[in-house]
Amino acid sequence: MRKLIADRGFDGAIAIDSAGTGAYHAGEAADARARQTAAGRGIRLDSIARQFERRDFERFDYVVAMDRDNLRELRDLAPNDAASSKVHLFRSFDPAAPDGAEVPDPYYGGERGFDDVFDICEAACRGLLEQIARDHGLG
Repeated sequence: MRKLIADRGFDGAIAIDSAGTGAYHAGEAADARARQTAAGRGIRLDSIARQFERRDFERFDYVVAMDRDNLRELRDLAPNDAASSKVHLFRSFDPAAPDGAEVPDPYYGGERGFDDVFDICEAACRGLLEQIARDHGLG
């Protein structure tokens, strides 16, 4: 998403972050296979994992979940209806994805697992970026 934002010239206009619903990997770098796949695409993954916090609903206009379990967890965590309305299934931003499609776990996707998930995420990121641009009047 950072690369797409930079490519569109929206640096400074859009803030993004990544967080998990659990603290399983908090404080850790991205999986080495994910970093390797990203590097092969000219993308640097240098973020450190953190757990989603209730205050993130105040900080962000969009909260995206990779799967329905996380979608439910995030909506349950939302302090009110306005916060809950910010929560979306990530692939819902990809017009080519079937309704209710989830991002599969790359750990179990075989040799191409991480490449396939990067393709899926890039399509959803493109759609999300278009939605953000429309919603916030960005060129």
